[in-house]
Amino acid sequence: MSAENSVINTDNTGFEQIEVFGAREHNLKNISVNIPRNQLVVVTGVSGSGKSSLTFDTIYAEGQRRYMESFSAYARAFIGGMERPDVDKINGLSPVISIEQKTTSRNPRSTVGTTTEIYDFMRLLYARTAEAFSYVTGEKMEKQSADQIVDILLQKYDGKPLSVLAPVVKGRKGHYREDFVQIRKMGFNKVRVDGEIVEIEPKMQLDRYKTHDIEIVIDRLPIRDTDRYRLSQSVNAALKHGKGLMMVAGADGQTQMFSQTLMCPTSGIAYDEPAPNTFSFNSPYGACPTCKGLGVIQEITEESVMPDKSLSIAQGGIAPLGEYRDVWIFKKLEAILKGHKVSLSTPLNKLSQEVLQIILHGSEESIEVASVKYPGTEWNTRFEGIINYLKNFQDSGSDKMQEWVDEFVQTTTCPDCNGLRLKKESLHFKIDNKNIAELTFLDIKQLYTWFEHLEDRLNDRQRLIAAEVLKEIRKRIQFLLDVGLDYLHLNRPMQTLSGGEAQRIRLATQIGTQLVGVLYILDEPSIGLHQRDNVKLIASLKQLRDIGNTVLVVEHDKDMMLESDFILDIGPGAGRHGGHVVAQGNPASFLEQNSLTAQYLKGTARIAVPDKRRDGNGKFLTLKGATGNNLKNVTLNIPLGKMTCITGVSGSGKSSLIHNTLFPILNKHFFRAKKEPLPFEAIEGLEHIDKVIEVDQSPIGRTPRSNPATYTGVFSEIRSLFTQLPEAKIRGYKPGRFSFNVKGGRCETCEGNGMRVIEMEFLPDVHVPCETCKGKRYNRETLEVRFKGKSIADVLDMTVEQAVEFFEYQPAITRKIKTLNDVGLNYITIGQHATTLSGGEAQRVKLATELSKKDTGKTLYILDEPTTGLHFADIQHLLDVLNKLTDKGNTVLIIEHNLDVIKMADHIIDIGLEGGAGGGEIVCEGTPEQVAKNKRSYTAKFLKMELEA
Repeated sequence: MSAENSVINTDNTGFEQIEVFGAREHNLKNISVNIPRNQLVVVTGVSGSGKSSLTFDTIYAEGQRRYMESFSAYARAFIGGMERPDVDKINGLSPVISIEQKTTSRNPRSTVGTTTEIYDFMRLLYARTAEAFSYVTGEKMEKQSADQIVDILLQKYDGKPLSVLAPVVKGRKGHYREDFVQIRKMGFNKVRVDGEIVEIEPKMQLDRYKTHDIEIVIDRLPIRDTDRYRLSQSVNAALKHGKGLMMVAGADGQTQMFSQTLMCPTSGIAYDEPAPNTFSFNSPYGACPTCKGLGVIQEITEESVMPDKSLSIAQGGIAPLGEYRDVWIFKKLEAILKGHKVSLSTPLNKLSQEVLQIILHGSEESIEVASVKYPGTEWNTRFEGIINYLKNFQDSGSDKMQEWVDEFVQTTTCPDCNGLRLKKESLHFKIDNKNIAELTFLDIKQLYTWFEHLEDRLNDRQRLIAAEVLKEIRKRIQFLLDVGLDYLHLNRPMQTLSGGEAQRIRLATQIGTQLVGVLYILDEPSIGLHQRDNVKLIASLKQLRDIGNTVLVVEHDKDMMLESDFILDIGPGAGRHGGHVVAQGNPASFLEQNSLTAQYLKGTARIAVPDKRRDGNGKFLTLKGATGNNLKNVTLNIPLGKMTCITGVSGSGKSSLIHNTLFPILNKHFFRAKKEPLPFEAIEGLEHIDKVIEVDQSPIGRTPRSNPATYTGVFSEIRSLFTQLPEAKIRGYKPGRFSFNVKGGRCETCEGNGMRVIEMEFLPDVHVPCETCKGKRYNRETLEVRFKGKSIADVLDMTVEQAVEFFEYQPAITRKIKTLNDVGLNYITIGQHATTLSGGEAQRVKLATELSKKDTGKTLYILDEPTTGLHFADIQHLLDVLNKLTDKGNTVLIIEHNLDVIKMADHIIDIGLEGGAGGGEIVCEGTPEQVAKNKRSYTAKFLKMELEA
């Protein structure tokens, strides 16, 4: 259905509102609401109150179901019916598009440029207007005549036999049966297919699903000046059939391309005519052959195999081998070292480079190793080298062996393309002296500036071709600027973005489509956005509304609520205490109502600033000379025993400093983690802390098998309790009987998943409850064992709040469940699938797990935006928990934009001033009161208003 038609149809219905009658999905209490159409509507309420149940599980699910219903009966027979949400009726529903946080791609090939399609337009621009330069001499490539090509061949290949080839198919799929018939009709008997010369046979065809290169073999001849006429005829024929391109192949299979279009006048190298896939790092025709377009390679290095060269081989200096044992590989090493007059006890740093080279990469020479089985005899054997030994396991070992080898693999920048992802030919096509890869490393702001007046720097022909493409590129870049993502660059992998950033990229893409008459549903788009940039986001949402769409936003942000047209507050509590509409109306009338949200908005309820800031223990953790990404030689001083907030605009360098530099250093020091930190000079004060714990928003599991009970470890305690029950003892049940991950007690139809996945080919997979266990995960015999009348499946279906009451007299279980309650997750069920938890909920499950462990008072906790998905009242809960941790002497480090958290901190470190290249410095630091006085800091401006409120 076209956007235009969808508007006409919805207007014809005569509905000015989306009318929802009797919504009962999840915890919704049979509510009926009217949501005004073509307005910006904010749905708010405490975490777990039912906001997502109303917006995503009721309104979006019904919109999606109706879309499926519009398919033909034949198509629906393959798709199956989508379950109707538990609602009586919804009127006035437009086509629905949901923009969620959790759909960030994990594929390293997916970048900001490919997702927004800006890079696709840039590839087209370069393919059609870029000028080629030689990668050998740097000269501008010239078009060549047939005579010039003949001269080069006579000079370079004099006396050598060559095949003259005309390329007809380049990197395309197909069987090409008709093409072979046509080539034979033209009088040619041989073709070169994928590098191999073959005779054309009747009915010859190729694998239609594979990518092929086909060249006609025009002639095969020795290159001699006396045969110039024949060579000239062959070159002309090759250029004619190859449409201006030809190749020659030597007896060794080495080829050289010649072109009537692009060729280096000095070195004679030629390029193919550029096409968009010449500039794609996801295509074999553009990608760097060494790293396959990833920009990085994984290799086993000398440093990872020999981390401490002061040790000898006998002492375990070669990490994969460990200390000396009486085994064959050590016998080989002993024989090698003996030949170089050193021994296994010689420290590695005392061995010559030649010996180290043999140990690591092996040697062709045979070595004599004394036989253990047959004394007095010797085996002549070769040594393959430790690195080759590990590579063999990496390629063909068991999963366990491959995991072991991965410990010695380091990710490094590709040496051939230097991280630019493209092959050298692609990098030598330039517009205004810049290749396409250089542009992908500019931040969006710089990129826009470069493109702004590009026409002035192009010639007339280029200007004419580029006009339409430049219009599209500028439009899309402008949308990214409008949603506050000016600090990103196009080469940034999507997997490194936060949920909020990825969501705003998809929002920018949607604004670009210019659809009208659509209902957009967004899930907290302000995550990860500094207050300064909030204005841009709100303006973008209003733009979507103004062109004729309804924008429904699940949000807790104060500015977003006050700028909206309508606010809907769900509550009053979470879980079973929620599910009601507690207040609704435009911002002015909403503030007159007395819901919890309204009280926080008008200031009658607020998170109070502490009377006194903590003094800490007087010790510091100091990171010196951090220079990774955009960091400008930063020295970071973290006061220990305090709650410290790291603030700054999006892209200022907070994550580079904390997640990518500080945390990997500490993780490596305390837990021998593999991840390498970004460059830094030194770190001091490690002796003042005894462990580091990072609580981020990554999922607690990627499958429905993971849930809060398994993650926190409380499920093991619950299974042990069920094992102790008389019924379980009589039946001889062990804890494994109550696990849905092992055979025995689980339902075997769904293998303990509780649901079955129906594969949908070209549509997302559909999950349906298992027909045997009805979603309970266990078989009938297991469910017959009950504690206080409840089976193991009933326990997993309990909310945290119910579980705290139910296990009141089981201290081992209660302690772990109570921490989930303390972090405000009383509304989730303890067996809730990990895939259904939001980023903020996953983070709080992790926080609860850490809280249930015994702390030493010397722990450093690192949290990344823990306020994600939290209402004002929930933030108060979270702060209570973090204050408890800090009061015990621990150090809490929080990356945060939320002013309610920032104003509660003992110490603030503000990074900026801008995002991207304009960031990477510490702007100011101190108590909130000290920072608020700073004239340069953007955070200070908003913090001052908050402290004075």
